[in-house]
Amino acid sequence: MARVKGGTVTRARRKKILKMASGYFGSKHLLFKTAKEQVLHSLNYAFNDRRKLKSDYRKLWIRRINAACRMNDISYSKFMFGLKQANVNVNRKMLSELAINDPAAFADLVKLAKKSAK
Repeated sequence: MARVKGGTVTRARRKKILKMASGYFGSKHLLFKTAKEQVLHSLNYAFNDRRKLKSDYRKLWIRRINAACRMNDISYSKFMFGLKQANVNVNRKMLSELAINDPAAFADLVKLAKKSAK
């Protein structure tokens, strides 16, 4: 059986990994073995963090809403309960934007929540 030389394919595969690893510290951007290991870890981190980003934003929105609620003398949980009782379906992202950009409209929502929570 004839010998198969896969030099060009192997070199292309290694170059692709090393290109992805450019900018890494130490030998991680120079040596194929360490570069491959780091690239695999990096891709895994990126995959996980894309999912984690969603919960991080939700936490940020909740903190902003809570701060705005405290300025209007109501707790976050009572505010959200009041909105739910009043059938106001506004997501946390939009509530956060209202709290920052339009405090008067947010104050109206707080009044509505206080009234319907009782």
